[in-house]
Amino acid sequence: MRKILTVSAVLSLLLLLSAPLLDGAGSPGFYNAGIALAQDETYDDTSYVPYSPEQLENLLAPIALYPDPLLAQVLPAATFVDQIDEAARYVRANGQNGIDEQPWDVSVKAVAYYPEVLYMMADKLDWTTALGQAYVNQSTDVMAATQHLRAMANAEGNLVSTPQQQVVVEGAYFQIWPANPQVLYVPVYDPTVIFFQPAYLGAGGWIGGSFAFGEGFAIGVWLNRDFDWNRHRVFYTGWQGRGWVQRSRPFVRMTNVYVNKRYANITVNRTVINRRVNVTNLDRFSSVHRNVTYNNVARSKTIEKPNDRVNNRIINRNVNSNDPRLDQYRGRDSQTLSPRPSTPQPSNRSAPRPQNQPPPQFSNRSAPRPQYQPTPRAFGRPEGGIDPRISSQRGQSSRGQAPRPSAPSQPAAPSVRPSAPSRPEAPSGRRP
Repeated sequence: MRKILTVSAVLSLLLLLSAPLLDGAGSPGFYNAGIALAQDETYDDTSYVPYSPEQLENLLAPIALYPDPLLAQVLPAATFVDQIDEAARYVRANGQNGIDEQPWDVSVKAVAYYPEVLYMMADKLDWTTALGQAYVNQSTDVMAATQHLRAMANAEGNLVSTPQQQVVVEGAYFQIWPANPQVLYVPVYDPTVIFFQPAYLGAGGWIGGSFAFGEGFAIGVWLNRDFDWNRHRVFYTGWQGRGWVQRSRPFVRMTNVYVNKRYANITVNRTVINRRVNVTNLDRFSSVHRNVTYNNVARSKTIEKPNDRVNNRIINRNVNSNDPRLDQYRGRDSQTLSPRPSTPQPSNRSAPRPQNQPPPQFSNRSAPRPQYQPTPRAFGRPEGGIDPRISSQRGQSSRGQAPRPSAPSQPAAPSVRPSAPSRPEAPSGRRP
């Protein structure tokens, strides 16, 4: 029996080694990647309610027309919500310096090189969390919804090749590649127009405000993934292959930070399923299917787990991460927040006192100062409400009106006060 098991194990190993590593198109030289669970993490998917196709299309509408190599990083990165939030803070403070040395997942590092995408994901954490949850449990449905949205845009004549992007159709699948081998452009478009009516006017022109390309960013070694649309998966290319990979590889400097066989399995953070989502913030994503809500999945997305909060020492030192007001405004645009109350500016001219009015009486007990109640913000401006211009003007009027003491003409003779007679000492044992 032991010999039979040994022979079977050897034969299985030989078959595995002899099989070529294939990509989605059947070209040798690619790593056949799967999805791996992040180490030392547990998750509970028993209460997960799947998103419907309409809900997925609403969630994916803002990014469905992203270039494939960027979208292949955004989907896995959406499962690392805490790291997305931390990366956005880091990039805002330091730019792209030191991204490769950060302890984030490789997908988060890749997205960090495209700030407008990173900031969008960090500013809409409820949407990012919902996207990550869908990718973990419904990756095939996510791929199908993306392709359906691209087919809708193509049917209206809005999915076309331009100097910024190349659209490649293979069978029933639409691929979007960077047209420039060194620069990737992120599209910004209106889903209410692009998927429903013609907006492309030809010669690179579009109906005003419906579609535009943002700032171009470099194509680097961090774009180490692509889509296998036939098998409905994201896979690691190892910077080997055809299409945009073959075109861009001569301009990319290879480093083992992103080119490493350990990335053959696409790692995702499955504990994103345990995170709480404010589904009312998802109702804003209804540009494709207007009458679709997310009330049916609210029960499964409201489980509070110990790792629900952002685990960042700097954030925890400066912000009370357990404050419930953070979730009230998490994922909302800054334009939707109520404005701060305006602070009255002090005047240098003091108001004249009415005649025949006694001077104000001051007591030792000062009246309580009304406390300023700032608008709760998850990650907005400082909560102190202090205007430095007001602080710099405090005391200016009183200092300008105070008279300066004049020097005395002659030194005054020191006055001698007679000392009080000493009190006689009381005899011991008796009170005076």
